[in-house]
Amino acid sequence: MKNVEKYSRSYFMPPVTSRKWMEKEYITEAPVWCSVDLRDGNQALVVPLTLEEKLEYFQLLVKIGFKEIEVGFPAASETEYTFLRTLIEQNLIPDDVTIQVLTQSRDHIIEKTFESLKGVNKAIVHLYNSTSLAQRDQVFKKSKEEIIDIAVSGAKLLQKYAAATEGNFIFQYSPESFTGTELDFALEICNRVLDVWQPAADNKVIINLPATVSLSMPHVYASQIEFMSDHLNHRENVILSIHPHNDRGCGVADAELAMLAGGQRIEGTLFGNGERTGNVDIVTLALNMFSHGVDPQLDFENTPEIRAVYERLTNMRVHERHPYAGKLVFTAFSGSHQDAITKGFKWREGKESEHWKVPYLVIDPMDIGREYEGDIIRINSQSGKGGIGYLLEQQYSLDLPAQMRESFGYNVKNVSDHLNKELMPHEIYDIFIDGYVNIKTPVAFIDYQFTKHDDFQTVLTICINDEVQEITGVGNGRLDAISNALQTKLGISFTDLVYKEHAQEIGSKSNAVSYIGITDINGTVNWGCGIDADIMNSSVKALFSAVNNMITSLKLPIQMDSSLTTK
Repeated sequence: MKNVEKYSRSYFMPPVTSRKWMEKEYITEAPVWCSVDLRDGNQALVVPLTLEEKLEYFQLLVKIGFKEIEVGFPAASETEYTFLRTLIEQNLIPDDVTIQVLTQSRDHIIEKTFESLKGVNKAIVHLYNSTSLAQRDQVFKKSKEEIIDIAVSGAKLLQKYAAATEGNFIFQYSPESFTGTELDFALEICNRVLDVWQPAADNKVIINLPATVSLSMPHVYASQIEFMSDHLNHRENVILSIHPHNDRGCGVADAELAMLAGGQRIEGTLFGNGERTGNVDIVTLALNMFSHGVDPQLDFENTPEIRAVYERLTNMRVHERHPYAGKLVFTAFSGSHQDAITKGFKWREGKESEHWKVPYLVIDPMDIGREYEGDIIRINSQSGKGGIGYLLEQQYSLDLPAQMRESFGYNVKNVSDHLNKELMPHEIYDIFIDGYVNIKTPVAFIDYQFTKHDDFQTVLTICINDEVQEITGVGNGRLDAISNALQTKLGISFTDLVYKEHAQEIGSKSNAVSYIGITDINGTVNWGCGIDADIMNSSVKALFSAVNNMITSLKLPIQMDSSLTTK
């Protein structure tokens, strides 16, 4: 690409090696979660949320289990000010939930922020100012000491107004654009703020280190976080918070590695909604922990409902391939994937206590409110016998023999390919019924009678071209006698009869289902299925279906024996 030389790495590595996070294998416990949907997420919308929508969204976040929720920038917007006052005055904030508000380090803004908080039980007041080299040089045109003065004066103002306002307040400071700030300077400004606040065990404060713009690979961010964690003053009384954005598509990875490096708290949004490329996606981050057997302490057991509310309120769309929540992320169209998933489910039967390890499914979709039917296996021209057979078995209690699944699978794929569309389960069922079940042309089964001597003898009533006739046959079993009757009297030939049967239970009705495959003179197996309340009848109907499919496939002429009785 052109102009690549105009770019360079604009982040700063720690002045000392900070890589202890590399020794940790996985996250062992949930962080403190803070949703910033109602600030970062709201400011990213083409049409911001109305007051009513904000209230509904707040209730959704409470239902999910967030204990800290940033409700906005009350000094910057009348809507956000009114929203905060509504929450307080209508007593809509649960006792175990702490709201958070954002403020710049300016006296009149901090004053209005505390005014908006009157009557609140508990709140986090989030102070920030930008510290990066680019912001200092290009936007503020201020020295490092002048930038420190902004932060320190803001920290003192928080103390002043908190002392004059009823309520319990937790202080938070963010060196905005942290990832573009020299690490020694980021540490200095945070420590100067901490020295003002003097946090204690019963009065902890939050230092939030945002990837306001993601500038590096995730391991660099982790090293930056570890350096800060190791060198912050009053560290035992500081809650180290991280706020990753997603400019490089690494928001979740940044957050995960930063937690290994000492991050104790996460600020993010549902589905990653936020300014520019978005915030860290808390749904993905939390369910990643869940997939490792770590309780995220958030309730995502009904992700379809959460997704629906989110999409309705924000007018944003959760992508079909979005991790965990996307409509298609658990769906397999590929034949090999379908086959492996189907066999994985079969393997788990009777082993439900085993740890989850079904191929291609990182978690059990049922655990987050997804359904197996219609979610896991879907059929198009890329699908295989395993997935097609799975759908018939799960939704219609039809457990086809393995060889029949392959034959039927090709038929279904051909139909999908010809129509250039995905096939729904009922369409696949219709293809099976029309092509294999109780086939009555060109030869229709009417009735049979048996007598038993040394072998079985049958009188078989059939119908060809609207003419009812009786034929006879002898065999070592009932089905063998009928098979011999059809071959001898109709002038056809087949071998290697394959047979399978099972009960079909749909609701309170139970039928017998039989499958029969016969091999014609060309070595091709022709399949038929019979469904009837009587097992013998279902077997006979399956045989007739297979014979009819063979006759039709080979275009065989039906040569009736002249000695046959016409009824």
